[in-house]
Amino acid sequence: MSKRGYAASKKLLTGLIGAPIAHSASPAMHERAAEALGLRGHYQLIEVAGADAAGLRLMLEGVRRLGFAGVNVTYPYKEAVVPLLDALAPGAAGMGAVNTVVARDGRLTGHNTDTTGFARAVMPLLAPAGNAIALIGAGGVGKAIAFALASLKVADIRVFDSEPARAGKLVALLASRGARVAANVEEALEGATGLVNGTPVGMLPNRDTPVPVGLLRADLWVADAVYSPLITPLLAAAREKGAKIMTGRDLAIYQAADAFELFTGLAPSTEIMGEAFDAVMAARSAAYQAA
Repeated sequence: MSKRGYAASKKLLTGLIGAPIAHSASPAMHERAAEALGLRGHYQLIEVAGADAAGLRLMLEGVRRLGFAGVNVTYPYKEAVVPLLDALAPGAAGMGAVNTVVARDGRLTGHNTDTTGFARAVMPLLAPAGNAIALIGAGGVGKAIAFALASLKVADIRVFDSEPARAGKLVALLASRGARVAANVEEALEGATGLVNGTPVGMLPNRDTPVPVGLLRADLWVADAVYSPLITPLLAAAREKGAKIMTGRDLAIYQAADAFELFTGLAPSTEIMGEAFDAVMAARSAAYQAA
């Protein structure tokens, strides 16, 4: 959609479907980005736990009919929404997971900006060659991370998931692109140069780590898709070991920016989105310390 079309209406309705999502920084990021572009944006949190296919279909029908430009989709519905959409962008179709649904002309099209966002975020950590990445989690975000790594020509991706069949399905999707199933976390990390947590383990109120602390080491960079808290137990332990870490901040900002552009046709300021994200995190930290 053109800038003229949105500037004329001055209204932009978007949102997020998932559970739990009260912690999300997406409303602040999207609304600030819209304001900077002269739009009156509202980003609605649509938190419904335990929705089945019929419940998700009703929510998506509301998106279709109520004037939404689109919605983001997060845990646990990134895969469940796929068969309920009218069309899928090639990348989302290839992995079978969606985090962004664009509503246009009565049709809902699924995209995955976790993939593009993670690729932008992780690029500075990768060596020119010889990258071997342990990926923990093969669900919706894990799939996006695996496809992002493959797009960056990472030739050795070791996937571990607590449900081996799910890891196997993801590896099958990437069979010709250097991915393999790891039988356990130890195997995934053997000789690895990087580690990515693609699970919700460590997201507040959970304070666990998906990887035993004893397996972390200084020559292993560690990234976490979780951003609430920004320094997860995994990242705190990795930092204590002297490892380079990447929080979920850049992924959160870049995936949001790519989604905003899909919703509107306008490229938002990632700097402004980053400021909004940081303000949310600072406020949350202050509230946590005061409690």
